[in-house]
Amino acid sequence: MSLSLHFFHPARLAQSIAIILIATGAGAACADGLSSLQNFMRNTQSGKAEFNQVVTAPAKDGQAARTKQSAGTFEFQRPQRFKFVYRKPFEQTLVADGQTLWLYDVDLNQVTARKQAQVLGSTPAALIASAADLKALEKDFVLKAEPERDGLEWVLATPKTRDGQLQTIRVGLKGDQLAALDIVDSFGQRSVLNFTGLQVNPALPAGTFDFKPPAGADVVRQ
Repeated sequence: MSLSLHFFHPARLAQSIAIILIATGAGAACADGLSSLQNFMRNTQSGKAEFNQVVTAPAKDGQAARTKQSAGTFEFQRPQRFKFVYRKPFEQTLVADGQTLWLYDVDLNQVTARKQAQVLGSTPAALIASAADLKALEKDFVLKAEPERDGLEWVLATPKTRDGQLQTIRVGLKGDQLAALDIVDSFGQRSVLNFTGLQVNPALPAGTFDFKPPAGADVVRQ
């Protein structure tokens, strides 16, 4: 799937979500946003929330920067299962079931299926998907607590290798709970997701992360 303004590329989004869906245990005490991130990873095994997303493409060839907004719902369960359902302005569903990353575009009636290991394998995110704590995460990312902004604590994660698809990921936390993601990819496109109404450790129904291509949909396996 090509990069678009209304939907952040699924590989980049999956790599970013991998950071916050690490199956963690107890780790060394950290300060500021790092401590909040550690506590979130340790204590929150599943969750659901509403989200708003703003994707901004940088100015290029004399054209001004362009933005698109979208909204929907987000659910996750460790390890490595999550689902984004985009409701506005286009209906799309992104599901990671632990083995396969599914992207369903309703307007195109098309499903794209990729092995999660392949999606994450091109970046250090492949190594952090089962990391034990922040020290393991630091093998592949430089982590830095940033000043409080907009009422949130922030952690900046910068990949140590520069040949991947991500420049930076900022994780915003309110207390010990996820509140925002600020992602910049290698093309300079920025995607900001704000989460509201987060439910911590809800009992998600069986089959939440199962996906079956709709009848008649064009299925592309990569």
